[in-house]
Amino acid sequence: MSLFSSPAILIRRLDYGDFDLIITFLTYRHGKMTAIAKSAKRSTKRFSGVLELFSLLDIVVSRSSRKGLPVLTEASFSSPLNHIRGNITKTAFASYWSELVNDTLEEGKQQVAVFQLLDYALKALDAGEIPDEVLSILFQMRLLTLSGLCPNLNYCCTCHSDMADISQYKINVDLAKGGVVCEHCTPYSSGQRCLSKGTIKQLQWLNTCELSKAGRIRFSPTAMRESLAFLEAFVPYHLGREPKSLKFIRRLRGDRP
Repeated sequence: MSLFSSPAILIRRLDYGDFDLIITFLTYRHGKMTAIAKSAKRSTKRFSGVLELFSLLDIVVSRSSRKGLPVLTEASFSSPLNHIRGNITKTAFASYWSELVNDTLEEGKQQVAVFQLLDYALKALDAGEIPDEVLSILFQMRLLTLSGLCPNLNYCCTCHSDMADISQYKINVDLAKGGVVCEHCTPYSSGQRCLSKGTIKQLQWLNTCELSKAGRIRFSPTAMRESLAFLEAFVPYHLGREPKSLKFIRRLRGDRP
């Protein structure tokens, strides 16, 4: 039996029997991992109030040489994120990001960059200095890139014309092809969404800037709508389903089905 400790973010929680919980974490050292928290639902001392979705934690896990899930032995807050938990919109975004991480990562592979991204996004969401929607755009773009699913916004997916050589202001996006399609190739595209060139430049910058500088960007209302509509269509298309938490965000916004 071996013990290890790590900073961790709780990204999924399931009831298991009458007393236990199955918890999925994104850990700094070991990537995504699932453990069992025994008697977590009846103990008022060991895990009281700690094992909540998107909690930032320091955990200790016991691994046995035998088959079976690792056992969570200790967990404590590294940051409680109280402002998120007191705001339904922030809670919805944090839940969405956690769900995306759980859906896109494999177990047991170190994912330091994804951990740092989710850690940054949750802390910034809690601080409230960057608009929630900008953080969601940033998070989705960066996670898609780290997962190998980054939308192509640099050249036409069909003829490979460079973005600088595409003359129109509004550029078609083909979800199936994974990016932008120029006006000449649009008749051969199944895409039904458009992004302005200005929005594309902002998405490109947000995807490559230092995280600490992300708060400097200013989206116009139009660019914000375009970016969210594009990413919230692109992500489900390439996941193969719409995340439950994204459906809730849409309801909060009053989006039409």
